[in-house]
Amino acid sequence: QVQLVESGGGLVQAGGSLRLSCAASGSIIRINTMGWYRQAPGKQREMVATVTSGGAANYADSVKGRFTISRDNAKNTVYLQMDSLEPEDTAVYYCKAETIRVVGVTIQALDYWGQGTQVTVSS
Repeated sequence: QVQLVESGGGLVQAGGSLRLSCAASGSIIRINTMGWYRQAPGKQREMVATVTSGGAANYADSVKGRFTISRDNAKNTVYLQMDSLEPEDTAVYYCKAETIRVVGVTIQALDYWGQGTQVTVSS
């Protein structure tokens, strides 16, 4: 089984910073892309930032220049540094990992999600 454990959420004032972490554990051969997504009340889940195993990052337009995604492949961990936070960033943030795993006698590509961590930005 694979688990993604997130940490780092909380309450912060507008203009402040938070750093999210997500560590993957379990029987994993390789993790390709890792990423952060968020879901605000009444809205659909949206991509915030993703990073490939080679370090290529992609960001939503709304967070470019304010958020930075990074990863430590040796630790199967992805980070999201969030600066200049705005009330519009308030949401539950989810980590996602695109893994390659052995399942029985086969090798499969499987996606896993974390449990989510709340980020609240007050004005």
